[in-house]
Amino acid sequence: MRLPSLFAGPLLLAALAGGAAAQTSYPLAIENCGMEVVFEAPPQRAVGLGQNSTEIMLLLGLAERMVGTAIWVSPVLERVAQENARVPRLANSQPSFEAVVGTDPDVIAVQFLSAVGPEGRVGTRGQFADLGVPSYISPTDCATTGNARADGSRADLWNPGLLYREIAELAAIFDVSERGRALIARFEAREDAVRRRLSRHAADTSVLFWFSSPEVAGDAWVAGRNGASGYMAATLGLRNVIATEAEWPLVSWEAIATADPDIIVIGAMSRRNQPSDDPAVKRNFLQTDPLARELAAVRSGRIVEMDAQAMNPTIRTIDGLETLAASIERFGLLD
Repeated sequence: MRLPSLFAGPLLLAALAGGAAAQTSYPLAIENCGMEVVFEAPPQRAVGLGQNSTEIMLLLGLAERMVGTAIWVSPVLERVAQENARVPRLANSQPSFEAVVGTDPDVIAVQFLSAVGPEGRVGTRGQFADLGVPSYISPTDCATTGNARADGSRADLWNPGLLYREIAELAAIFDVSERGRALIARFEAREDAVRRRLSRHAADTSVLFWFSSPEVAGDAWVAGRNGASGYMAATLGLRNVIATEAEWPLVSWEAIATADPDIIVIGAMSRRNQPSDDPAVKRNFLQTDPLARELAAVRSGRIVEMDAQAMNPTIRTIDGLETLAASIERFGLLD
């Protein structure tokens, strides 16, 4: 069974939508992020590198087939917390190559190419392949460029189709396609509900998405136009004041002040790798910095706290869409 990269998503999704979620035939070959990956049998010892990849597997009911996880940003989704508690956490951030190999995995599911790319922080795909461990990288990250070491650039606006393709492909790899179909249907229904609920759009309203900063009062990592945050803005009729194709460019507060967004979304996360990871630190800066406190969004109290995982292309992006939709309704910004 072979799923070529150009058609695996649409064909597989169509099959699932049509009720044809048949058992996977092995060997299964998938073109993934520029490589052909072959699975001889359903994996029984999986490692998730990246919170989104891990949570997708947990939502697919695969906890009993998982032997490790790593690279976390926020607490695990509450609805899979019990299942996650049974899976060893190798590291909160980047684990060592030895720690992953030590679990004797038969697959690694990866959120970011930077973890296993040519300069992989954990190891390279080739190193894992040499040990007989296939790797599956999120199609969402494959759609970016210049991301081998860090966040890259995205030429096209992200859309949940990439997320649904990832769910469908992982479900096929583990031979649980019926579960994949059900999970995708639930996300699609929620996305459709937001669109129906907001038949009107925000009129001439701008937004800034602030993830974190390497220094509290220094330049800020804010969302470019084509990532998951850009998808939320476009869906709700908002204008992202950051127009670059870079996923998370560093932008000065002088430039942000010139753009003067109507809404500022601040990322909330449990990790504390950067001085501005804490949303309370972000709020304090916005309210006390002489420049930031004069922004229209700050003066009018239009600050939206959002799970940082939702601001990246993940299963939580639909949560973020719902959060932002409710906020613009509450702010009275619909035309």
